[in-house]
Amino acid sequence: KMLEKMKNFVKKKNICVLSTISGDKPYCSLMAYITDADCKEIYMVTHKHTTKFNNLQKNPWVSLLIDSRETQPRSNAQALTVNGIFVPLLDEGKKQKIRDHMLESFPHMKDFIHHPESELIRIKINSLLLLEGLTQSHFVSL
Repeated sequence: KMLEKMKNFVKKKNICVLSTISGDKPYCSLMAYITDADCKEIYMVTHKHTTKFNNLQKNPWVSLLIDSRETQPRSNAQALTVNGIFVPLLDEGKKQKIRDHMLESFPHMKDFIHHPESELIRIKINSLLLLEGLTQSHFVSL
């Protein structure tokens, strides 16, 4: 039941903070995202020549933060930390389906999504940590 609550939270939102690693230093980026149907993977798009994409090539481990601060009072805010791993997408058919789905969710990003220098980021989710308010936490490993 908690896992379903967490997955629904991920699906309900579409903006996250992506944290990649450069050497021993974290690097954060605000990203639009979508998920697959069963919320085991998260997809984002970036340009190939960005710091975040370079970081992913060198160290595929990531952390994402998805939160409810814009819709809930701070005392009731929910923050979900997603830990996962970047797995390159090689299947061109799957890439096109994801780009189409991203375009449905973010029509204003059309030029960016279809730019020749853009690359899809696929994150396979390993674990989820949901913080509710200031004291309640729930952890699920996939």
